[in-house]
Amino acid sequence: YPGEHFHAIEVTEMQVPLEDAVHSYLFNSQLVNRPEGGMMLISPAECLENDNVHNYLQELIKGDNPIEDVRIFEVQQSMRNGGGPACLRQRIVLNKAERAAANPAVFMNDELYQQLTSWVSEHYRDRMNAEDLADPQLLIESRAALDQLTTILNIGNVYPFQME
Repeated sequence: YPGEHFHAIEVTEMQVPLEDAVHSYLFNSQLVNRPEGGMMLISPAECLENDNVHNYLQELIKGDNPIEDVRIFEVQQSMRNGGGPACLRQRIVLNKAERAAANPAVFMNDELYQQLTSWVSEHYRDRMNAEDLADPQLLIESRAALDQLTTILNIGNVYPFQME
């Protein structure tokens, strides 16, 4: 898409009624830059279940705007816990020189994805109760998890407990 100016995209009530937008979590989508240029919209699977939203997204990528693709992900568990594709909105766009100077271990790829998935499976409790917050074992488990995470990401010791 030529130019780097602001590009407003309006979703009218006629295109997507408010109720459809809310139930599909359309506005929990995340807009990201593609390495080859243009943009991609990452949206929850619920967007495919609503005809108005699905049709809007199909028209969006055909329109005169930088969004070239829509990717759908199953994020129901995250949504039930208050998150979604856009719950972490921090984006840092790097040029080639900046990317080359950064720690390569923090950039997502298939290997890192597998490592992080295993890390979550190993360290995340499937439930927590208020009493767990008083359990010293939680602190031990949390520190072990963070220690392993900093190793996976090759970022060194960043937490005070790692420097003791």
